[in-house]
Amino acid sequence: MTRKKGPLAGVKVVEFAGIGPAPMCGMLLSDMGADVLRLDRLVQTDLGVPRPTHLDLANRGKQSLTVDLKQAEGIALAGELVAGADVLIEGFRPGTMERLGLGPEVCLARNPKLVYGRVTGFGQDGPMARAAGHDLNYIAMAGALHAIGREGAAPTPPLNLLGDYAGGTMFLAWGVACALFEAQRSGKGQVVDAAMVDGVAVLMSALYGLLGGQLHNGPRGTNMLDSGAPFYEVFECSDGGYVSIAPIEHRFRDVLLDKLGAEAAGLPDLGDRARWPETKAKLAAIFRTRTRAQWCELLEGTDACFAPVLAPLEAPDHPHNRARGTYTEIDGVVQAMPAPRFSRTPAERPRGPEAPGASGVELALAWGVPRERLAALAGAGVVGSSVLGQ
Repeated sequence: MTRKKGPLAGVKVVEFAGIGPAPMCGMLLSDMGADVLRLDRLVQTDLGVPRPTHLDLANRGKQSLTVDLKQAEGIALAGELVAGADVLIEGFRPGTMERLGLGPEVCLARNPKLVYGRVTGFGQDGPMARAAGHDLNYIAMAGALHAIGREGAAPTPPLNLLGDYAGGTMFLAWGVACALFEAQRSGKGQVVDAAMVDGVAVLMSALYGLLGGQLHNGPRGTNMLDSGAPFYEVFECSDGGYVSIAPIEHRFRDVLLDKLGAEAAGLPDLGDRARWPETKAKLAAIFRTRTRAQWCELLEGTDACFAPVLAPLEAPDHPHNRARGTYTEIDGVVQAMPAPRFSRTPAERPRGPEAPGASGVELALAWGVPRERLAALAGAGVVGSSVLGQ
């Protein structure tokens, strides 16, 4: 089996199949070179939004083994794989892994260096720990949703990037990386309890600083960073496209005004908060005089803090993104390349997602599970028979 490339090459990860933040964390670890063995259900049920295998991008780069965790032999096999792994990641409700007999106490007793990564919405303890929820609920409880939206309107549900993937996936991945580093010194593993509410609360740190200094103190949609300021806003162009401007600093505002030329002559002082609505209306009228492409020609690449608002399928074709190779196409599906980038141990181009049970037997064999045992488990209906050609 060819060893993958990247800063995490050689790290062994067992991921228990789920939805949302945990699979995305597994993808990030795999992107960085870790060998991720995904333990999928033997009988597939809908997880999240149903989609064809090649479109389930959170599973790219992983290898899958189908295991029946309702059978004792399946639990035993999972425990054996975890015993030889560096990392376990799971995203179930608190208590689920314990009921399976694969909780932290059991797994760490067998593998003292194991990093046991867990991600939930509300955390492993607390009054809400066992309650069902989704991204919108978590960012609501963390105070983030209240701040998102236009003046006079209800809070606007954003894409599930903030709770699931920033507050959940990224903090789980960060926690796993920290625990792996610490385990190299201590020889001991530990549990990483990543709660999406906790993660989003940390992401709100800068805003809490502004709140503490009365620098963000108006109703939703009236402050500098929430669409209140005319210099931090999205404007429609004559062709129906949109552009973004964000010259918060005065020197960058001067660049924007200079580029706008005579059109900006009648604008009030951009810093005059009392006149923000008036200034915004005048800027909106200016931006409606040209197409998005014309504004790009004038402002893109300057210090006006400008960028076109690109649709997701437009972004890969932007010249800057093409120059950096930010996106690629795998199995006909456009997607982002691994990030961040490393100078000495760069990540390789990922493989596309594989069907449940497609090749996980390779990792199981490489991690020391005898072929005869896997064959016997396949015959007994504990693991998928297709992986051994039965």
